Amino acid sequence: MRRVWALPGTRLGVAGWPQSLDNRLHIHWNYWWQAHLLDCLVDAQERQPNAARAGTIKKLVRGVRVRNLTGWTNDYYDDIAWLGLALMRAHDCEGVPITRPLTAIAAQLRDGWTDHGGGGIWWRRKDMFKNVPANGPAAILFTRWSTRGGERADPQRARSMTEWMSQVLVDPETGLLWDGVYVEPDGAIKDIVKVIYTYCQGVYLGACVELAEGDASGVWVERAARTVDAVAAHLNDHHVLRGRGGGDGGLFAGILARYLAQAALRLPSPEAASTARELVVSSALAAWRNRALARSGPLFGPEWSQPAQVPRSAGHRRVERDLSVQLSGWMVLEAAALLERAAG
Repeated sequence: MRRVWALPGTRLGVAGWPQSLDNRLHIHWNYWWQAHLLDCLVDAQERQPNAARAGTIKKLVRGVRVRNLTGWTNDYYDDIAWLGLALMRAHDCEGVPITRPLTAIAAQLRDGWTDHGGGGIWWRRKDMFKNVPANGPAAILFTRWSTRGGERADPQRARSMTEWMSQVLVDPETGLLWDGVYVEPDGAIKDIVKVIYTYCQGVYLGACVELAEGDASGVWVERAARTVDAVAAHLNDHHVLRGRGGGDGGLFAGILARYLAQAALRLPSPEAASTARELVVSSALAAWRNRALARSGPLFGPEWSQPAQVPRSAGHRRVERDLSVQLSGWMVLEAAALLERAAG
């Protein structure tokens, strides 16, 4: 982590290691990577409270605001939902003020809903694509924010987003979630992007787990359990979740691991909870077993079932350089540690 342009009281995660000049200056802005870095720092702080880390959490929040230049939001609805979720956890953990950023983030997410394609929010402003990566984290955010200062209609917004994903983007053969839909100006669906990402399964699962709390119908528990079973059947090798390379894809498996852990802790379905736990623990063990040793500590690979390789320099094009890949390894270890603590 480095200061933002040498400003005191700021930090951001460096996007690549070994660092290039662009990385050190934070020229390329990975907004949503920083949101997941904040989530990981909160994971670590909840596991083992530390005064220095508490300070780092607050510096990272300030760093995000400074580097984003124009405020707390950007044009991507998935990005801002991730930051909102991380900020809520930072508030619960370390008292980080969140009223202003969450008010702005929630307002923009509410404005993202239209009836094009049957409902849901857009992936980004002025676009014609709606997808699971935007609607999933937004639904999770609305369920949580509704009890902390949001609007009374926010839980229904979360249900509507998740229902839209359930009706439009679930593959009937596998039970997995497709990526998204392109829509025509008149609202008709033009094309369904039938690509399967671990990311999509994670955020849909997370939304179902949130909505299952206090739901007497059992529909959200059933959908969550179905998703866990589908992941177990199709998206792992010997119970180790599959990666998706570097760049943004480096975060996908870690996101799925995070919400599998929530399913293991919170689903009232013993079979699905046990399966989710096994996927998390096996993935964490594999990630740790296949780590490489860099100068500052462990280095994770994009595929947890394969040995990681240490990049030789900033110009060595290995995806292990990417902050996203390292955050994913961190996430799966914290998810397993959370389950271990819960089990006593």
